[in-house]
Amino acid sequence: MAGGFAKDGAVQEQIDASITDEINRARSRLPQGESALCCDDCDKAIPEARRLAVPGVRLCIACQELADKAQTASAGYNRRGSKDSQLR
Repeated sequence: MAGGFAKDGAVQEQIDASITDEINRARSRLPQGESALCCDDCDKAIPEARRLAVPGVRLCIACQELADKAQTASAGYNRRGSKDSQLR
């Protein structure tokens, strides 16, 4: 007889999957390759300290902040339908 209950650990599996998805998404956004000498957006020189600290950097700090704000504005939704997504 179906009781309508989820299997043991289903909630934790859902949480773990959400965290893993978010980690993978964040890693995919990290720059890769050789750092640019000048910003791809505004053509200002990227300081050497930033190029050494962030391998593969393509944007200056100001342009990176704008790009980060634009990405968080369209973060999407939690497709698993957790309570967190229902509180927004």
